[in-house]
Amino acid sequence: MRIILYTGKGGVGKTSVAAAMALRAAQLGHKTLVMSTDPAHSLGDSLDLALGGAPKEVRPRLWAQELDVFREIDVHWGKLQEWLRILMAWRGLDEIVAEEMAVLPGMEELSGLLYLLTYHDEQAYDTVIVDCAPTGETLRLLSFPEVMSWWLQHIFPIQRAATRIARPILRRVTDLPVPGDEVFDAAHDILLKLERMRDILTDSKQSSVRLVMNPEKMVIKEAQRTYTYLNLYGYFTDLVVVNRILPNDGTGAYFTHWRDSQAKYIELVKQGFAPLPILPATLMPDEVVGFDRLEEFGREIYGDADPTPVMYEGTAQDIRQDGDQYVLSLALPFVSKDEIELTRMGDELLVRVGNQKRNLILPRALVGAEQASAKMEGDRLEVRFRKSA
Repeated sequence: MRIILYTGKGGVGKTSVAAAMALRAAQLGHKTLVMSTDPAHSLGDSLDLALGGAPKEVRPRLWAQELDVFREIDVHWGKLQEWLRILMAWRGLDEIVAEEMAVLPGMEELSGLLYLLTYHDEQAYDTVIVDCAPTGETLRLLSFPEVMSWWLQHIFPIQRAATRIARPILRRVTDLPVPGDEVFDAAHDILLKLERMRDILTDSKQSSVRLVMNPEKMVIKEAQRTYTYLNLYGYFTDLVVVNRILPNDGTGAYFTHWRDSQAKYIELVKQGFAPLPILPATLMPDEVVGFDRLEEFGREIYGDADPTPVMYEGTAQDIRQDGDQYVLSLALPFVSKDEIELTRMGDELLVRVGNQKRNLILPRALVGAEQASAKMEGDRLEVRFRKSA
C-alpha cells in the first residue's frame, strides 16, 4: 500500500493538490482513499461534498474521509483523557474546562494517523493520501513517535513501577487521583501503535511526504525548514509542487512584477530542493472545487503521468549524530571538493558549486554549532559540526 502525506504552509492549496491527486489515482485504476487529519477540515469543501468520520465512496475507486476529532480521541485516548480530566477537576477546574484541558496538543492529528495502522494491516486500499495540517503542526506530529519511543523505553517502566509502589500510600494520605494499571496499559498500547506508525511512515518503499508551496519567499523558507526536519526525523520527501504560478500571458501588465517575482522564487525553489522533482501548477482561472475542476487541476500538475509511484528514491540531504559531532550529508554527484564553496549565515548554509548554489536551512541543534570540517564521501558532501561546549 502506498502512503503519501501532503503538507505545506496554510493557504498554499495543499488540500486541492491532495484531492486532485486522489481523483487522478482513482481514474488510473488505483483503489484510493484521501483522508484529512487537519482539525480545520477543508477536504469536503474541495470535493464539494459532505464527509464524515468513516470512509465514503465518492467516485469509482475513490473514498474520502474527514476524521471525527472527538470520536477518535475517545477511541484512542479514552483512558488517558478520563484520568487527566479527573486530575484537573481535582485541581479545582470547572468540569467543562477540565474536559477541554484534557485534550493534549496533537491528540486529534495523531488519532487520525493511527488509522493508517488499520488500513496498512487490512491492505484495504492501493493508495492512501493524507491531507495533513499546516507544516508546523505536521512536524510536531511526526516528531512525536520518536520522542515517545524514548520515553517508552527509558522512563515508562520506572514510572509505572514507582506508581505501583506509591499508590497504596498515596491513597491513605490524599485523594489525589493516582493513575491505575489501566491508564498505564492504555499509554503503553498507544505508544506501541505510534512506534508502528513511525516504522510505516519512515519506510521509503511505501511512504513519502510531498511539499506544496507557492512561489513566495516566506512560504519557500518555511518549506525548506520543513524539508530539513523531515530528513532529520527520517521521513522521505519525494516531490515538491509549486502551486499558483501566474501564466505568462493573458494576465496583463499589472501582473508583470508578480510574474518576475515568481520567476525569481521558482529559481530559489530549484536551488533549495534539487535533486527532488519539482512540478509547477499554474494558477487556475477560478476556484478549484468539485470533481470537474479537480480533474483539470490534477492534469495541470501531473499531465498524463501516474502520480502514485515514488518520485525520488533516497535522501537528498541527511543529518546524523557521530559521537560528539553532527554530520550534514548532501548528495552532490559528479562534483569534487575543490568546486565547492560553503558560507554560513545564521541558520542557513549556502553551498555553491560553480555558478549554481543551494540554500540549506540548518536545524536548531546546528545553529550554534561550530563547523569542524567538510569533505566528499563518494558522491556526497559531508559537513561536520562540533557541538557547543
